[in-house]
Amino acid sequence: MKYLKEMKNKRNIKNIVMYVVLIFAAIYTIFPLLFLLINSFKGQAQIVNSPLSLPKTWNLSYIKNAFEQIHLLRSLGYTLLITVVSVSLLVVISSLAAWVMVRSKSKFANILFLAFTAAMLIPFQSVMYPLLSFMQVLHLKNITGLILMYGGFGLSLSVFLYHGFMKSIPVSLEEAAVIDGANIFQVFFKVIFPLVRPTTITVIILNTVWIWNDYLLPFLVLGNSEKKTLTLSLYYAKNLAGQYGNPWELIFPSVLIVIIPIVILFLFLQKYIIAGVTDGAEKG
Repeated sequence: MKYLKEMKNKRNIKNIVMYVVLIFAAIYTIFPLLFLLINSFKGQAQIVNSPLSLPKTWNLSYIKNAFEQIHLLRSLGYTLLITVVSVSLLVVISSLAAWVMVRSKSKFANILFLAFTAAMLIPFQSVMYPLLSFMQVLHLKNITGLILMYGGFGLSLSVFLYHGFMKSIPVSLEEAAVIDGANIFQVFFKVIFPLVRPTTITVIILNTVWIWNDYLLPFLVLGNSEKKTLTLSLYYAKNLAGQYGNPWELIFPSVLIVIIPIVILFLFLQKYIIAGVTDGAEKG
């Protein structure tokens, strides 16, 4: 009886420590977002003098000014176009490629999968200038070229995730569909693709967050053209405001506007991220 009581006390202490650690981790994670939120409704002087205090008045004029400075609707349109098309291409091409490599028994398929896996280790900076020079020759330093580059850079991880999950799908399902008269595209899109929904959602979230928030590639490809993404518009608006000495009251609300859509997407679909990544890794 005494032994059981000691074990229960140890378990309670362990749970308390765990909850304390989790609470601090949650505060550490949420604090930057709260800091951003409260400073998005302050003027320059109040941000500099008391960055941690709540706004004296929740003034929406700073949000409105940010809308105008970063040309929100235009930038949002270009960002949505690039993100949606890039992610759609990634989902379709990577899932098809992974399916073919899983079902193929040739050595070439194994070598190709190893090549995709190895490509995840290549840093973007090592191929940045040769790639841009190549795209310049093809006259693709524009939104079309940017979409193609995002598709290429995101393909490796997406194929890796799909490949691991698809290995667990029995071939008998495909054989039954073929016997029922389905062609190869019907087998994939009506039988296989619905089964990899958790991985598809994971691929969508990971690539959407990356493409939506990316600054370097749009800066190198689009530069200071009129067709700017949200991050580019934020960067140039910040520099313009900085010339007049009032950048912070523009930076905070602008960043808030930029991250709100992606935060909402993450909150609604976050439960699928761990499940999809875990399934792809364990079954791979």
